[in-house]
Amino acid sequence: MQVLTNAGALDRDKQIAVVSRFTGMVAEAAGDPTLADRTWVLLTEAVPGGWGLGGHANTNDELVAAARKQIAELRAMAGEQ
Repeated sequence: MQVLTNAGALDRDKQIAVVSRFTGMVAEAAGDPTLADRTWVLLTEAVPGGWGLGGHANTNDELVAAARKQIAELRAMAGEQ
């Protein structure tokens, strides 16, 4: 399993938590607790411009802006219902 984040997104404690949680999820989904001992989680940090979204290589700031825009749109839609 590979987890891709922006550079510096995860401090050491968060790295440990992410690996632990994803390892547990894989073992649980497989119904095999022993799979945790054989599960590899690769943490990768994307450099600015190393993210692709909507056909465009984005910087972290662009991704944050896109995510905030989408959250606002979802909240607006939820308020309309």
